[in-house]
Amino acid sequence: MTGSSAPELTVLFDGGCPLCLREVRFLQGRDSRGRLAFVDIDAADYDAEAHASISYRVAMGRIHAIAGSGEVLRDVAVFREAYRLIGLGWLYAPTRWPVIGGAVDWVYGIWADRRLQITGRADLETLCRGRCELS
Repeated sequence: MTGSSAPELTVLFDGGCPLCLREVRFLQGRDSRGRLAFVDIDAADYDAEAHASISYRVAMGRIHAIAGSGEVLRDVAVFREAYRLIGLGWLYAPTRWPVIGGAVDWVYGIWADRRLQITGRADLETLCRGRCELS
């Protein structure tokens, strides 16, 4: 794969989250083949329409990624695919097993629900003021 090829996975991440930034930097550092792209959903110019219509509100609630095929991945599936693409898929392989996968999904759900509070950020409603479409 050349550097000008389309990425195999575009990860939507919260650039205001210090733990998210750490993970992105790790993945970028290991992505020697340019298989991953990263889009900061917290950037003022984030465009949901350009990213599978994943709104700021939805993207801030759970991690999302868009595969080169257009398939949208969510939650632990994002990490599983990103790590596979950088050659560390074995780390997340057990998350495909029923009992372990269920437990990891449950733990991720707790993390996602509390991520903003844990990282000292405003709650989702506050972050959405002025950014999120009225529903």
